[in-house]
Amino acid sequence: MPNTTPAPVLYSFDAVPTLQKSLADFIVKAQAEAVAARGQFTIALSGGSLPNNLKPLADIPGIHWDKWQVFFADERIVPLDHPESNYAACAKAFLDHVPIKREQIHTLNSSLFSENTRTQPTAENWDLGEVQQEAQAVATDYEKQLVATFASTTTARYPTFDLILLGMGPDGHTCSLFPGHPLLAEQSAWIAPIVDSPKPPPRRITFTYPVLNHASRVAFVATGEGKQEMLAKILDEPELGLPCSRVRPAAPGAVYWFVDDAAAGRLKYAKTEFSS
Repeated sequence: MPNTTPAPVLYSFDAVPTLQKSLADFIVKAQAEAVAARGQFTIALSGGSLPNNLKPLADIPGIHWDKWQVFFADERIVPLDHPESNYAACAKAFLDHVPIKREQIHTLNSSLFSENTRTQPTAENWDLGEVQQEAQAVATDYEKQLVATFASTTTARYPTFDLILLGMGPDGHTCSLFPGHPLLAEQSAWIAPIVDSPKPPPRRITFTYPVLNHASRVAFVATGEGKQEMLAKILDEPELGLPCSRVRPAAPGAVYWFVDDAAAGRLKYAKTEFSS
């Protein structure tokens, strides 16, 4: 793969519903190209406000749901029906409302959870050694799920997702990759555990940069005036090295930003007209 990283593409929309429809069109197009080329569509989802921005997918006819393989770019180590679960948020927003089989949705293996995780998953006063061991076991299992899905592709060392959908935290984090955290330097593992997340809950797993930066497409979604300052830092000042700025897939991959005009209020970065 050429050692080049195309500049991010910025799409800005006058209203969130317009953004959501355009994002849905973008996802459907990525899906159609992937299915035509390889017979399946590999996509990774995130939590936060992203799931609600995916709701329009449930109303679009003709999506090849039987070809989807769904992963989570990061996940909290909590039961799958817990309010903090990214899977639960995506299920509520759209996955439960479309004809996709449960075995196509790759979640954490809850059989690996300790009794503490099952009963008090967000507690923070556990034995650190036990917490780290459990988190590593969960991360290792999730990486094996990726290996099983991507083993038949031409991927050499890392999986190549057709599309990864991400959000932007108020500190510039994405997935569970936080400013100043040692995981920013991880270059070997596909999936890494984290037990000291500065944003609760503390125990999570996350994609690493080698996975993010081998994707065919990565799309960030950010809306609202509250995102203005951080979005400007990420796109106008990439030299700051904030986690979102470090997501730069190598060519022919590309990174896209779907934002509303409110979030883009302070940006100097050039906008591109969206075309479905």
